[in-house]
Amino acid sequence: MATNVTTVSQAPMKATSNGSFQGDNPLNYALPLIIIQICLIVVFTRLLAWILKPLRQPRVIAEIIGGVLLGPSAFGRSKKFLHTVFPAKSMTVLDTLANIGLLFFLFLVGLELDIRAIRRTGKKALGIALAGISLPFVLGIGTSVVLRATVSKGVSQGPFLVFMGVALSITAFPVLARILAELKLLTTDVGRMAMSAAAVNDVAAWILLALAIALSGNNTSPLVSIWVLLCGVAFVAFAILVLRPALALMARRSPEGEPVKELYICITLTLVLAASFVTDTIGIHALFGAFVVGLIVPKDGPFAGVLIEKIEDLVSAIFLPLYFVSSGLKTNVATISGAESWGLLALVIFTACFGKIVGTLVVTLILKVPFREALALGFLMNTKGLVELIVLNIGKDRKVLNDQSFAILVMMALFTTFITTPIVMAVYKPARRAAPYKHRTIQRKNLDAELRILACFHSTRNIPTMINLIESSRGNQKRGRLCVYAMHLMELSERSSAISMVHKARNNGLPFWNRKRDDKDQMVIAFEAYQQLSSVSIRPMTAISPLDSIHEDICTSAHQKRVAMIILPFHKHQRLDGTMESLGHSFHLANHRVLHHAPCSVGILVDRGLGGTTQVSASDVSYTVAVPFLGGPDDREALAYGVRIAEHPGIMLTVIRFVVPPGKLLMTECESGVRVGEAIPGDNKEVDDELFLSEFEGSRNESTSYEERVVETKADVIAILKSMNKCNLFLVGRMAPTAPLLDRSDCPELGPMGSFLASSDFSTTASIIVVQQYDAAANLHPLVKEQVAEMCDMPDTPVGSTSTSNPSFQT
Repeated sequence: MATNVTTVSQAPMKATSNGSFQGDNPLNYALPLIIIQICLIVVFTRLLAWILKPLRQPRVIAEIIGGVLLGPSAFGRSKKFLHTVFPAKSMTVLDTLANIGLLFFLFLVGLELDIRAIRRTGKKALGIALAGISLPFVLGIGTSVVLRATVSKGVSQGPFLVFMGVALSITAFPVLARILAELKLLTTDVGRMAMSAAAVNDVAAWILLALAIALSGNNTSPLVSIWVLLCGVAFVAFAILVLRPALALMARRSPEGEPVKELYICITLTLVLAASFVTDTIGIHALFGAFVVGLIVPKDGPFAGVLIEKIEDLVSAIFLPLYFVSSGLKTNVATISGAESWGLLALVIFTACFGKIVGTLVVTLILKVPFREALALGFLMNTKGLVELIVLNIGKDRKVLNDQSFAILVMMALFTTFITTPIVMAVYKPARRAAPYKHRTIQRKNLDAELRILACFHSTRNIPTMINLIESSRGNQKRGRLCVYAMHLMELSERSSAISMVHKARNNGLPFWNRKRDDKDQMVIAFEAYQQLSSVSIRPMTAISPLDSIHEDICTSAHQKRVAMIILPFHKHQRLDGTMESLGHSFHLANHRVLHHAPCSVGILVDRGLGGTTQVSASDVSYTVAVPFLGGPDDREALAYGVRIAEHPGIMLTVIRFVVPPGKLLMTECESGVRVGEAIPGDNKEVDDELFLSEFEGSRNESTSYEERVVETKADVIAILKSMNKCNLFLVGRMAPTAPLLDRSDCPELGPMGSFLASSDFSTTASIIVVQQYDAAANLHPLVKEQVAEMCDMPDTPVGSTSTSNPSFQT
């Protein structure tokens, strides 16, 4: 018998080939084949994710679809493709790598899941979670009876019943976090309840899955299942009593500001593998050991964060997609054929949706949640994801699910998750609401009113210039004080640590004012250090959002904080050789959207190191600021800001007014780019300009100089500007009434004069702020709905206000 087995068994694949020149086919060897498989999987799933991005689908959808398409359902129908790229003899290596990636991903999930937050779950969220588990579980049991009578004949009743119940009752916590973040629902009541309920659901799902695995062993004796469960409980107790103190000791010996020892990282990752071995030996799958170790790692201090940084990119970008494709290779949609199979698929989808949505809806309505919010919660709780696939794969490996039932349940998970985003967008659109306010520009009649600025930045590179600009803008003691909201703009990434971001956002709001922030944040420290030395009030904030919608966060925060000006970083930064390098087209488009929707004035900062690369103390500030003035509302706003800056004792302001002789015209309406909805300059422009300049003349002091220069052509304007290129900062209006000074410009948001000043040919040392004054007539599509028109004359919220209201975002 042994001889026969040896004869028919395939020889194992060798690891490496001798190369094609030696006559070897690399695809017949394990290492080059797995490399080809990984490259194909990553490229294909990322391409699908890019295609599905306009539909706002989470990446897990693209990875599941990619796995199904690469399997026997689509490309795998070609036997040549399947036998060449995914031959049966290579599946052991692929599955092993995929499961190693899964182990460490589950470790990350446990690492990012805060048990303390689950303990604080309110009664409302707990009721929603229980309803979202119990009704689908009961309906899953009923569905299992139908499936056992049709496509799953002969399977063990108990394990199949539990697996079906678990499969239908799961809510994917990480996927739900991603969807809520994409739809900007994290800080709404719906978002908070959904996340709290999903966290409880996640823990319950793991317990039920452990039960299902314990029941699905080959040995049918109930005593074996009991022993498996008891040993599992003993392992958890050992992890809490023995492993947790050891991990806590390593965390305590990893102080803030110092690198975590490589030995501690090595010990922790080895513990993950060892715990996985123990739980696999017990019989409740290796992933439980990894999850439990992640759960008991202390969340305070830098230790957990360093562990996430070390492994998440490799795991989520390379190894995790392997698991989805490994699942897809087991999924043959062709097995769903005939009226009976399609009817069963419809039944399973209906049962899953009905149980989750109706169960959640009924309980939320009993808890007096508005109907639209309750309906949105129902669809959000119906989100499936990785845990669903883990359940199904374990069920298939344990022979609880056959090919047809496995394919039906995979399609159910795919369908329910795919419909979540579009349906929630359709049924629930929370309006952004805020009280109106009047101080929306720097130019104002009441100069004693507090000036509020929302200063945005992308990275630490912008902070020295931003602080030096804030110092320059603080005015004097006679004017109203300056309050600055310093907003760090962060792109919502696809990393698995988005769960950590979700916890932070839920605690503080999105965008959130970091009242409970980590005091070791380098960006926060820089602003707080400056605040201690000045009379300026600094409020650090963070906006975490996709770049195609981050303008909503900026504009909504500006309205809620009642700011007079938003300062945006230019989408290009200056390299050492003086040339401007783009950060990406997405940043460029984000600035355009802010200019279009802003509820106040906007300034785009072209940063060339105002004051150098370090913060300049107040006593050392010595800048020359220039305001080229051609007229119009934007130029007046730029000059009003210049007047405020000139109050600083270390700053000299130079204002040059360009005067066009009668009969000459530097401006053409189409070339100047008049804003939509804005009155065409010319009606009262000259009157307003003269009145404003006369007020400026009356308030001048020794730190300001004013002169008028006659210009007849663009060349005259360029010559005068070049004579001023030694200035540290230029303030210019965006829609200055002049023809473009450059033949070509890819930055229309800077206007004709700003585009010239920002060019490397003009200067490599002068920073520029291009100013657009708020125009109520141009703000045709406000992002914030003002609640009561009569509130326009109400005073702004005091600086010391501790209001914690979070913005509600419209999807």
